[in-house]
Amino acid sequence: MKRPGLLFMVFILLSASLPAQRNDPFLGITDEKVLPMLKHLPYRHGGMNVPAEDGRLLYDIILDKGYQKGLEIGTSNGYSALWLGIAFKKNGGNLITLEIEPKRAREAQENFEHAGLNDIIDSRINDALKEIPALEGKFDFVFIDAWKPDYIKYLELILPKMNHGGVITAHNVTSEGSSMRDFLEEIQQNPKLSTTIDRSSRAGVSISYVK
Repeated sequence: MKRPGLLFMVFILLSASLPAQRNDPFLGITDEKVLPMLKHLPYRHGGMNVPAEDGRLLYDIILDKGYQKGLEIGTSNGYSALWLGIAFKKNGGNLITLEIEPKRAREAQENFEHAGLNDIIDSRINDALKEIPALEGKFDFVFIDAWKPDYIKYLELILPKMNHGGVITAHNVTSEGSSMRDFLEEIQQNPKLSTTIDRSSRAGVSISYVK
């Protein structure tokens, strides 16, 4: 019989990191509208945004793989979506981002408009568990950063909608791993996924490529 706790510890110990711009996460970001927001927006939101190094990690994955259709589960004020949005803009793609709280979603939409990314980012106000089943087409990039115990539910809904070679990423897998053990065990054991953990920040980002 498999021991979930042991599997989780082995998973974390064996996880690897994807190279990215770590010394200066803003290196090479030249967009005059977006760059100031990437540098200063987190300090206006009580620390709920992803660290800049995690934003850069996701940006680099999208550019390196040439992904064009993305989904974000959990928009908050839109900081992480700005990183994703400028990457998809470079690739000629687009992003759908889902947020359940109207106030945060409206703030995010204002940020997208200020950044000139409102034609790249489709911001929707809805419960992701209700919205994901209605989404049409396939995705090649997903970022999960919402209610942690529901990560496994998001995974089950989104996996059938993924393109081969696409990637499902998730935030806080190190800092809040105890709240998503079922999710962590599934991305490790599922034969359709190849998973590593990037721990450049204290939060931790899982990176699961779809075989």
